[in-house]
Amino acid sequence: MDVTPLGFRTLITATLSVRNGPRAIAFYKDAFGAVELHRVDGDDGTAVAQLAVSGAEFWVADETPAGGCSVRMLLMVEDPDAVCRRAIAAGAKQVVPVAESHGWRLGRILDPFGHHWEIGRQVGSR
Repeated sequence: MDVTPLGFRTLITATLSVRNGPRAIAFYKDAFGAVELHRVDGDDGTAVAQLAVSGAEFWVADETPAGGCSVRMLLMVEDPDAVCRRAIAAGAKQVVPVAESHGWRLGRILDPFGHHWEIGRQVGSR
């Protein structure tokens, strides 16, 4: 695992893109004993949650109109703005510009192979 001099860990984890996020989150909690580490509920009934099963973390999120694959990758880095710029320069397309929301600085790109990557960090985790 890459650790910067400031102690920031670079991580990659999967996000399961689902219909009816709250129901899916409840299923993973019931079926696997998942624990909620972070959750944001939308006014429209959607949800995004970071879950862990015995310390193995993953995300569950309601699918979005920009959709794509059923799995989105989440790349957690120290400088999401720089990584998104680099990916776009390498041929990725911007789906959502990097911005701060719900305690995260996060953007989304679409790689040339059809996979969505959310690139971000929790605010204050620098």
